[in-house]
Amino acid sequence: MKMCSKDRKVLLIEGEPVARELLQVLVKNLGCHGEVAADGQQALAMVSSEDFDAVLLDLRSSSLPPEEVVSGIHDIRPSLVGRVLVITGEVDDHATLDLIERYFLLRIRQSRVLLDLVGRLRALLRIAPSPSQI
Repeated sequence: MKMCSKDRKVLLIEGEPVARELLQVLVKNLGCHGEVAADGQQALAMVSSEDFDAVLLDLRSSSLPPEEVVSGIHDIRPSLVGRVLVITGEVDDHATLDLIERYFLLRIRQSRVLLDLVGRLRALLRIAPSPSQI
């Protein structure tokens, strides 16, 4: 049975309320349901109790180290390996780039969230564009 986009659930891990609202709108416009976690600890608790089709993590949004959040997500839900998108700044340090490579993270630059997020989620979740978007 084919899953429609409204059945898809995306976990948004973002500490800033304005950015959270923007991400929720983008995910909703894609036709998916967005659940919000304000930090990594809350996100790990949610991942352990709910199924998600993808995770969007702002690397600056948690008191936990990003590696702990990502490895925790992968340990709890191996089905999310390759389905974690991270929002990064323009200049990334070696540790961040290493984290992205080791955990097969999909990267979205903060300056391009509006341009790239919907397309990356659409491809990841195999959601066809609506006729108005073709």
